[in-house]
Amino acid sequence: MILNYCIMKRHLLAMLVMALGFASCGPSIYKSSNFTDVASTHKTVAIIPADVMISLRPNEAKKISPEQLEQNQSATAYAIQEKMYGWFLRRSDRFKYTVNFQDVSKTNAILKNANISQKDLKLKSKDELAKLLGVDAVISTSLRTDKPMNEGVAVAVGVVFGVWGKTNAAYTTINIHEAKKGDLMWKYDYEASGSVGSSPENLVNALMRNASKKFPYNAKG
Repeated sequence: MILNYCIMKRHLLAMLVMALGFASCGPSIYKSSNFTDVASTHKTVAIIPADVMISLRPNEAKKISPEQLEQNQSATAYAIQEKMYGWFLRRSDRFKYTVNFQDVSKTNAILKNANISQKDLKLKSKDELAKLLGVDAVISTSLRTDKPMNEGVAVAVGVVFGVWGKTNAAYTTINIHEAKKGDLMWKYDYEASGSVGSSPENLVNALMRNASKKFPYNAKG
């Protein structure tokens, strides 16, 4: 009995160490070697609507129509864009950003006038979008999650799922592409879990809190 208890205790300790190791895994960051030189010429940056993909589990897919799912993905895409823009504005004095962020209402108006929907964005190159928007760089965000979020979506979806995103996992990426050639200059991958993935506001707050100190246009970074 004592031997079995000791073995079990060692196994539990090993599992705890592994769990702590996984929990402590930080975000992945890429920054091009010439970013500083290129970014020094940047004055205005646009934030485009996020690329959102919600992969429902089979039992949940039966409870929501494709139209409702598409509606949630689109609403989430614009909500993330708006929350990120607001995050930058509220902290501009603190971080002393070296660029201005184009008002998202202007960004979306230009895209709409060019007949480019949120779904069409992935079909356009980043240099093409930057030239269209009249900016020096484009910030794009992608989100991969397995449950709808609770902002800007039909009430019926909330009723179906009850508690929003209780065990949700959200895999997010922020990309910065420069305008001239559309080259990727900076990339930040982050995984959020639990209630963080329940709304765009929670997600953006968690994402930007982690990314802010490494954000390349941060003059205090």
